[in-house]
Amino acid sequence: MAANHAVRSSGHQTVVDRPDRAAEPVTASAESTAVPAAAERELSVGEITLVAIAICAGIALARIAQPFLVPVVMGILISYTLRPLVSMLERLRIPRLAAAALVIAILVSLISATVYAVRDDVNDWVAELPAAARKLRHAIADSARRSPGPMTSVEEAAEELDKAAAEATGKPAAAAPDLSKTGVSAQFQDFVQEQSGKALSVIVEISVALLLALFLLAAGDTFRRKLAKIAGESLARRRVTVEVLNEIDGQIQAYLMTLLITNVLIGLATWGALLLLKVPNAGILAAMTGVVHVVPYAGTVVAALAVGIASFVDTGSFGDAAIAMVVLVGIATVIGMGLATWIQGKAAHMNVVAVFIGLLFFGWLWGGWGLLLGVPILAVLKSIADRVEAMQPISELLSG
Repeated sequence: MAANHAVRSSGHQTVVDRPDRAAEPVTASAESTAVPAAAERELSVGEITLVAIAICAGIALARIAQPFLVPVVMGILISYTLRPLVSMLERLRIPRLAAAALVIAILVSLISATVYAVRDDVNDWVAELPAAARKLRHAIADSARRSPGPMTSVEEAAEELDKAAAEATGKPAAAAPDLSKTGVSAQFQDFVQEQSGKALSVIVEISVALLLALFLLAAGDTFRRKLAKIAGESLARRRVTVEVLNEIDGQIQAYLMTLLITNVLIGLATWGALLLLKVPNAGILAAMTGVVHVVPYAGTVVAALAVGIASFVDTGSFGDAAIAMVVLVGIATVIGMGLATWIQGKAAHMNVVAVFIGLLFFGWLWGGWGLLLGVPILAVLKSIADRVEAMQPISELLSG
């Protein structure tokens, strides 16, 4: 009996070894189905809720910490952009700290020289604002006298209702407020003060970003080596970290090159269109359009308003001003929003729809700074997600 077969136990299952047929482990199918079931375990409702809460908390924190995060992100991007110039000067036997300071000083000097060169044209344009407001007031008054619009009818109806209520109660009707002396003037002054405060805040943020860029450039590869060391002791992990950093370099440089090319094209196209429309100061307006379009969408609005005011002051016609604004918005849409978004998506190997939605999100999160920094942040996020297994869904979502 013992010679014919033997009985052996494996866990909770019993396998009988017989000489006439091979052993049949009953547990094989159970184990093979148990492993995939554990690997493909779905998240519970509680875990999904925790993930959603963490994402919302991160977004809220990013919105609250905008004064800190914006200069940091901008300083890192500036350092990535200027690193090739600093490395070139270092190869010429210039100390890295001196090379970084020289490059930052040249950048600040170029910006200051540009602002100084256009100050007279900007002052002339600002001096025309009272004349534009005066022409606008006369045009609105003439239009209202010729054909009263809906707002005029609503105001007259409200006045009649006030008189009817006064007659019913025996009280005198309240006099209409004089908005020309109080409302509009006070609101305009508040607006100017608010924008002045925002301009000062922007200057401070740019200064902090340049200072951070100087420190990063002077540090050289120290920061990169520290990141590689933090990634872990494994050589594979460090290699992946270096690859990510190198790809981030390429993504940021491609983004800035695309931004430069598209903004130059927008400036040239705007210049030609304004010359055809005979808008005064076409050159300075075109240059301003190319510069402010560094901030997508919001820059287009600012440039369109400036062109509309210049055209209205020169011609006194709402139609000519509207045509000039529509032409500029069309150029910015085709080149800036369409071509630039497509090129940036192709350069970063990202989905154009994802890039557009990301710009909308960062614009909501940080305003103008979000529109400016959104694409580089998305490119960095994709570079990391491509090499981190847990972030593969994000990589697939952003991939083109």
